[in-house]
Amino acid sequence: MIAAAIIVLTARGVTTLPGVNEFLERYPGDYNPREAVDPGFPAWVRWTHFLNFFLMVLIIRSGWLVRSQQRPPASWTSKRGGQKISINLWLHTSLDVLWLGNGLIFVVLLFLSGHWVRIVPTSWQVFPNAASALLQYLTLQWPVENGWINFNALQQIMYFVVVFVASPLAAITGVRMSVWWPSKATRLNRIYPATLARAIHFPTMLFFAFFILVHVLLVMSTGALRNLNHMFAGTDLVNWTGFWLFATGLATTVGAVFATRPVVLAPIAGLFGTVSKR
Repeated sequence: MIAAAIIVLTARGVTTLPGVNEFLERYPGDYNPREAVDPGFPAWVRWTHFLNFFLMVLIIRSGWLVRSQQRPPASWTSKRGGQKISINLWLHTSLDVLWLGNGLIFVVLLFLSGHWVRIVPTSWQVFPNAASALLQYLTLQWPVENGWINFNALQQIMYFVVVFVASPLAAITGVRMSVWWPSKATRLNRIYPATLARAIHFPTMLFFAFFILVHVLLVMSTGALRNLNHMFAGTDLVNWTGFWLFATGLATTVGAVFATRPVVLAPIAGLFGTVSKR
């Protein structure tokens, strides 16, 4: 709390410096996109957004179990044979496949619909506006925004990084560490060693966890009912519909976290291979 107070006071002090207010007036935090796009969030955006959150929470949890558990409760082997892996790693890679499929659907529809301009910067103005929005967030004086029509510049940069930088990094490094990677490809393994993939994959997971926490915090503190209605109810109205849909989705996610235990996973994993005790 003390550190947060220092950051806020420092940011507010910065706004008193000569020229800063003029900068904030010139760059309020957003800019008009180069191409017009329909306002709002179509059903495909809302569903892929929820599925991304649902799967990412389970991926982070299962990934942490893979990293921290030295004695996994069970092992899994493919019906085609091959390497025996922990049931937690089977869950992690299975969730990854679903997450990548969901992401591919999102990206394809993003460009087909023209909604790509919502999260892809189209002007160099994005950078000074993002700096302005960041300073306004740090002062706790939220930048003027209307996510129903256009994200502010800082949001746009962060969403771009999540979709087009962090997600591919997670996928590329995850494949390198998976059982699908050709272990006998000596030259390829020398060019792209597993140690490099691990050094990138874990920080990427921490980035996703941090992003989710900050994202949810800002959604709740910058007009929760309206923001939740945008992404869960598909409306710009201010009522409780989106909140209850969000609460239902959150309860489903929490339930899935508790359900992903060996007694539940074993029968499902057994459909695709052989489950054995350690």
